[in-house]
Amino acid sequence: MSETEVVRLRPRRIRVVCWASAAVLLVVFSIVATSLSGPTGDGYGTFQRGDQIAMVGLGVFGALGFLLFTRPRVEADARGVRVRNIIGSYELPWEVVRGVRFDRGAPWASLELHDDDLMPMVALQAADKELAVDGVRALRRLHQAHQTRLAQNAPTTPDR
Repeated sequence: MSETEVVRLRPRRIRVVCWASAAVLLVVFSIVATSLSGPTGDGYGTFQRGDQIAMVGLGVFGALGFLLFTRPRVEADARGVRVRNIIGSYELPWEVVRGVRFDRGAPWASLELHDDDLMPMVALQAADKELAVDGVRALRRLHQAHQTRLAQNAPTTPDR
């Protein structure tokens, strides 16, 4: 493992599903918007151009909501790991990380910290199967390389 190696990970399956869903939602709302015209059921109101624009706008906002789920990513190097989840992100040096976990049945991997906290990494999802496993292994190699460097640089204390 080289000092300059950078591991960049993003989920694959959820991105495909979210982009497809966003496109379908936008098309459906656009079709609904074009079909809104004339009087309402009882005839007391009428659909106007503003209503059609509002429906397309709702489709755009819904599509953007789907695309939030394409945001997760993990980037790691010899210094530490940077995680961006759906909402929120954090940067952690390897010194605070105890291990990289991907428990059986868990939807995604997580970082186990020395203060017994678990930080989720939504970018490494079980749905991505081998891609996620390879990502966890790469993060574990970086973490192990950091632990090895710490052990080599640790001052030796004389025996008493």
